[in-house]
Amino acid sequence: RSLVVVHFWAPWAPQCAQMNEVMAALAKEHMQVTFVKLEAEAVPEVSEKYGISSVPTFLFFKNSQKVDRLDGAHAPELTKKVQRHASSSSVSAGSNDSAKEDLNVRLKKLINAAPCMLFMKGSPKEPRCGFSKQMVEILNKHGISFSSFDIFSDEEVRQGLKTYSNWPTYPQLYVAGELIGGLDIVKELEASGELDAVCPKAQKLEDRLKTLINKAPVMLFMKGSKQMAKCGFSKQIIEIMNSTGVDYETFDILEDEEVRQGLKTYSNWPTYPQLYVKGELVGGLDIVKELRESGELLPILKGEN
Repeated sequence: RSLVVVHFWAPWAPQCAQMNEVMAALAKEHMQVTFVKLEAEAVPEVSEKYGISSVPTFLFFKNSQKVDRLDGAHAPELTKKVQRHASSSSVSAGSNDSAKEDLNVRLKKLINAAPCMLFMKGSPKEPRCGFSKQMVEILNKHGISFSSFDIFSDEEVRQGLKTYSNWPTYPQLYVAGELIGGLDIVKELEASGELDAVCPKAQKLEDRLKTLINKAPVMLFMKGSKQMAKCGFSKQIIEIMNSTGVDYETFDILEDEEVRQGLKTYSNWPTYPQLYVKGELVGGLDIVKELRESGELLPILKGEN
């Protein structure tokens, strides 16, 4: 019945080692909490089941049910979540107020996570109620760029947002952090011709990918960043790129699912990392290794080849 915290980690990631130290300290402080380490790449079926796409990731379980999640090396956030879940069985009035304050901060962040945010039942690809389905169809018909949050995935958000926005039903649409309303309001805006003026238009995915690929002479699409690779292949390619001394920029595909899936089709290259020079695909890790061994990598990166 007690809290179980599972750390999905990788031995090649220094940030995981740091978080293991944080976990060890927390284990001494919270004797009733069970802390578990799982090497993410050694248990692919488990990692896939829980959607682990980067390390470190922490999952929180109570009574065999997943109750929370934390992605990334955020020691203060991990400490806060452990404290909150460990003490939630004996919540006092005082801590209830601070929990409410924490929730409001979180809701504000979610509402402002994208210029246009839709809180719905299910996802745009798989709406799980008729109203959410109609809302998605209207937004797509008008070419509106939006991100979404599945309120079924988080009961705290589902209940909290009703109070926070004083709006009792879902879906709820927000633009620039402000509540527009539910399906009826959006239908009214569509009928009056105001919807296009209120909501931001989507840039066509192909145009967006072209812009990203050409953002710098050398662009690397990877899991993580130069400072913190989030998979072994990305880490290896970063080491090779750094050894060349050539300037390059990176894009973290874990931050943008649309780019992550779209680029595979656009480039006809199914895996990451992907390296581009002057808007042209060079290839993935294996190709880059071959080019380095043949001495061709540096001239290609410098645009000489």
